[in-house]
Amino acid sequence: MSEAKRLAGEKAIEYVEDGMIVGVGTGSTVAYFIDALAGIKDRIKGAVSSSDQSTERLRSHGIEVMDLNATGPLSLYVDGADECDPHKRLIKGGGAALTREKIIAEASRTFVCIIDPSKRVDVLGRFPLPIEVIPMARSLVAREIVARTGGQPVWREGVVTDNGNLVLDVHNLSITDPVGLEADLNQVPGVVSVGLFARRGADVVIVGGEPPTLL
Repeated sequence: MSEAKRLAGEKAIEYVEDGMIVGVGTGSTVAYFIDALAGIKDRIKGAVSSSDQSTERLRSHGIEVMDLNATGPLSLYVDGADECDPHKRLIKGGGAALTREKIIAEASRTFVCIIDPSKRVDVLGRFPLPIEVIPMARSLVAREIVARTGGQPVWREGVVTDNGNLVLDVHNLSITDPVGLEADLNQVPGVVSVGLFARRGADVVIVGGEPPTLL
């Protein structure tokens, strides 16, 4: 799958225009995009990063990492996904960067999602749904998840997000109404962000392959 990820990451470079500040996500597929972005770094103004991990990789290539508060709206955001349905709705958060990823996606005019073929599903939920929570609310949120979804939340022990929060991974879901579930779970006190990118899904999905295909 590494070759498919590389092809998807390199294909996304076609969406980068001269003078852009590029929103950059997190994960193994995005790492290939960052490496490809380094080849055209003199054509862009810089990047806004969704994680400390991506920030380090961008800076190692000499790409300036900027603050979203200073840049304002972005033209382009490139990120991966853990699952993608036929409507370009996503599950994200396997790398525990879902909150910052969701913020940058919201701030961007075009969201290009890069995936390998294994991430395509008909119905979201095979991959456990990550939810970032305030530490003191972990048990409260877990009980609410069970009551509202029937899913099984599991604390991702040993993982602290870049925001200092915890992650619950919700197993045994079949998400037939991603937009509705995202809105419902967002109302639970203590939830910081839900790893459903449904209300604001991807605009373009690049599936790595020979050649890469678009959804």
